[in-house]
This record gives sequence, structure tokens and C-alpha cells, in this order.
Amino acid sequence: MSIEIKVPMLPESVADATIVTWHKKAGDVVKRDENIVDLETDKVVLEVPAPDDGVLGEILKKEGTVVKAGEILATINKDASMKTEKTSASSGAAEGTAPAKKSAPSETENTAAGPAARRSAAEQGIPLEGIQGSGKSGRVTREDVLGQQTPSSSAIPASQPATMPSMAVPQGGDRIEKRVPMTRLRAIIAKRLVEVQHTAALLTTFNEVNLHKVMELRAKYKESFEKRHGTRLGFMSFFTKAVIEALKRYPAVNASIDGNDVVYHNYFDIGIAVSTDRGLVVPIIRDADKLSFAEIEKSIANYGRKAKENQIAIEDMTGGTFTITNGGVFGSLLNMPIINPPQSAILGMNTIQERPIAENGQIVIRPMMYIALSYDHRIIDGKESVGFLKTIKELLEEPARLLIDV
Repeated sequence: MSIEIKVPMLPESVADATIVTWHKKAGDVVKRDENIVDLETDKVVLEVPAPDDGVLGEILKKEGTVVKAGEILATINKDASMKTEKTSASSGAAEGTAPAKKSAPSETENTAAGPAARRSAAEQGIPLEGIQGSGKSGRVTREDVLGQQTPSSSAIPASQPATMPSMAVPQGGDRIEKRVPMTRLRAIIAKRLVEVQHTAALLTTFNEVNLHKVMELRAKYKESFEKRHGTRLGFMSFFTKAVIEALKRYPAVNASIDGNDVVYHNYFDIGIAVSTDRGLVVPIIRDADKLSFAEIEKSIANYGRKAKENQIAIEDMTGGTFTITNGGVFGSLLNMPIINPPQSAILGMNTIQERPIAENGQIVIRPMMYIALSYDHRIIDGKESVGFLKTIKELLEEPARLLIDV
């Protein structure tokens, strides 16, 4: 009996997907729910599991092919699997021995590794066997793979160009070029960023924040906070709370343009930009205004874990009225973020740097951060953008105001 492996139903906002990696080849024995192939959409990588036990038949769609929901990718021959098992058993009985145990899975059969980890392992030539996974249920992550790199595995000698596809290595030199296809997510990011710059009237305004009192508050309560709530007290919850209050005071910053209409949102779905090996993704904290500091921190930590394991779903990134991005984690001192359409504004955080400032007539050293608001000048005026940033500055420099709503 032949069973079809089809492209699963895709979310409404996703039209098609690209086949990234086949983890089995024709003739391989597969088990029910074992990952067979990875599909990359505009936002996430989807794993397609085997619908039943059997032997993989003809692969109808090759890697790199763009497919739509319902298309047949390959077939599984269920009868062939049964014949294989019977033949193996009878062969063992005839020889007076038990059937041979299944050999250890190869690196491409390691279902405990996510798509990002498998891709990194293939690119770096690192076997997945033996890597201790740090992800959920021992899942091998991309960071686990990168942690295995050695000089011999991360560099390929010029004398062996055949091991690296699309390489151009000149005679007698070590100048290497590698040409790889742009990932689907990277291509979409590039397309949308260019579209934003052509369709929106982008402008960026800046301010700086003295985080001295926020850091004092964190230092005083971080241990008790973590013991009580089971999560660390970071900076993002303070910024998220400050952003929500500023959005309430300046509703145009929380609005979006739809044709000739301006849509004002009376809810606060805050996107938190997260960097992954595939590119920047923006999962959404929904109704963030109704969440406590601890609930916001837990949501951010959960998205961070899912990003590390490449498990962020399309539903996690759908919608959003405003975005916060933190380039400071990479050491950025000052940046001009680009808005995430159809949103009209984005807040850019930067690195915290101790600098001398004047405070009550005295020169003191304080932890300072530059913040930037990029916005669509078609619906947000300069007065609103400056006022928005000023509100965030005032709330963070007197964080008690976030608790008593003043």
C-alpha cells in the first residue's frame, strides 16, 4: 500500500514553501512521525513527519523546489517495510540468530536536532552524532553545533576545493569565495526592507536614558523576583512597560495605514525582535498592557528559547502594533532601525555605556543608553515622536512611575 507525503496546510498569510532538506533518500526505511523533510516558508521552517511506517518511495520534489499546500512530495510504501522486516526476521531464524539490531542513526537521521542545527552541521562538516544537546528534551541546537567547531572543521584547505560546493580557489592561493542561495527568510527580509524605504516616509529621532535607578531596582530585587516568579528580571520588561504607557499617550505611534485610512489600535501587541541564525524574527507579546513584569519576562524568555531551537511558529509572529529591537546586545551604540510593516514605528535600544553627565550641578558617572524611534512621518509628526521618546525617558529614569501610573 502506497501512502502519499503531502505539503501540510499552510497558514493563511503564507502562499508557498521551499524544500530545504530531505533527511531520507528513496529506499530508506522510515518510522511514523519521523522528520522526513524540512520546508522553509517566509517566516519559519516546517518539519514534515512520516505519516506511517514504511519505505520511502520516489521523491517527487527536489530540494530548492517551491511547493504549495497539498502537493505530493513523495510516497511511502508500507508493504515494502513489512517485507523487509519479515525477510530480516526469517534470515536471522535460518541462521539461528536473533534479527540484527538497527544500527545507530546517521547524522542526517538525528531527529533530536532541529533544522538549523542540521543545516549548520552540514555547512561546517560536523557530524551530529555525539553532540550533547542543550535544547528541550536534549534537542541539538545550532549553538551546540557551533560549539563543536575546531580549526580543522571550520576551515577548508585550498587543496581540497571539492569538499565545498561553488568554491573558486585560485592556484597557489588561499583566497576563497563561497556562493550559497539566499534563504527564503533572508530574501523576504530584504524585499520588505526595500519596500518600506520606498513606500514610507521614514524618519528617526533620538534620545538618551539614564538607567541608574532601573539598575538599582534590578540589583535590589532580582534574586527575590527570580525565586518568586521563576524567571530573571531583565531590562526588556521595563522598556515594554514604558513603551505601552507612551503608546497610550501618543496613539498615532500605535496606529497603521490601510489604504487611505489610519487604523488606531486600542490594544497593545508588542513585537520583540529576536535574532536567529536564519535572520531576524519578531514574535508578538499579545495584550502586553495586561501583563505583569514577570509575565512579560516569561514571554520573552520563552520566545528566546523557541528561537534558539528554531521552534517559533507563524502564529507567534502574526500581527503586532509596535516593535522593540535591542541592538545593544550586540554592542550597538547608536542605530536607526527600520519599521516592521504595516506598523508605523519601532523603538531601537542600544548598549548601556557608563558616561559622565551633569546631575544636580555635579559631574557623575551613570549607565546611559541611546534610544531611537524610527517612524512613518505620514501619520506621526515630529512633536509626537519627540514626546513619545521623552515619555519613555522619564518613565525609565523614575521607574516607580510605572508602578503607580503617573
